[in-house]
Amino acid sequence: MQKNPLDQLRTRLAPTPSGYLHLGNAISFVATWALARARQGWILLRIDDLDATRRRPEYLEDIFETLEWLGLDYDDGPSGPDDFLQNYSQQLRLPYYQKALEALLQTGDVYGCTCSRKQIQAAGTDGHYPGTCRLLARDLHAPKTAWRVSVTGQTEVCFTEWRSGKYCLDPGREMGDFVIRQKNGAPAYQIASLVDDRHWEINFVVRGEDLRASTAAQMYLANRMEFTGFQQATFWHHGLITDPAGRKLSKSEGAAAMKSWREENRSPLEVFSMAAQWLGVVEEIGSGPELIDVLRVRNEE
Repeated sequence: MQKNPLDQLRTRLAPTPSGYLHLGNAISFVATWALARARQGWILLRIDDLDATRRRPEYLEDIFETLEWLGLDYDDGPSGPDDFLQNYSQQLRLPYYQKALEALLQTGDVYGCTCSRKQIQAAGTDGHYPGTCRLLARDLHAPKTAWRVSVTGQTEVCFTEWRSGKYCLDPGREMGDFVIRQKNGAPAYQIASLVDDRHWEINFVVRGEDLRASTAAQMYLANRMEFTGFQQATFWHHGLITDPAGRKLSKSEGAAAMKSWREENRSPLEVFSMAAQWLGVVEEIGSGPELIDVLRVRNEE
């Protein structure tokens, strides 16, 4: 019998301290937590502060207050804002990301790009980078030069989607030649997320369906750098929580902020009930442990 890909599950909660957490974040966290605990899994709290200019103390504090309000525990990660800044910030891991960037240079797939966002929008017809600088041999180390990885014409990449199995995408069609190092020299999200998932041996990644293209990009990079663990990971790209107008919830708009829920003395059980529906649980859920028990019984069936 083939081993279940979610045995010995290792996952992460990966909020960004760029706004107050909203309902969509909370439901995703509860679902991830419950799935992991139902399988005696391991959970990392990984706070993504790669863009330190958007990090605010109040947003960082909100992450810990929200997790405490929901009653979600984790096995590794910061105990609070000070511990995060001193020991877990992605700013402390920049040398690891740089090492990965240097490894990608050796593949021959990386080129320099000086195009502005306005130029890209003017040249492209589908929102993707049109490859303007691909054959121009830009100096990779010149000021204001981003690094892009060439994926146009490459074969599709495949990964394991939870519940449905093998899922394949063409990263060139989904994103075009994507950025791996920004013009200011900072590593891009695709690199940092991949390197961190590899470092902590994450094998179950939960993210919104709007990030499926990012998964394809990261899988392409993992294939090029032979990150075997990430290549074998399972992904769950869940649906998105929307506002009454059908738009994706945004932290920048303060949508359904959990901070407001706490101030209104609303019950976290509302979030657990919504997460249970996401997971296909029809039973009435009265607590986090009850949700875990229901999922554990399913695992044994």
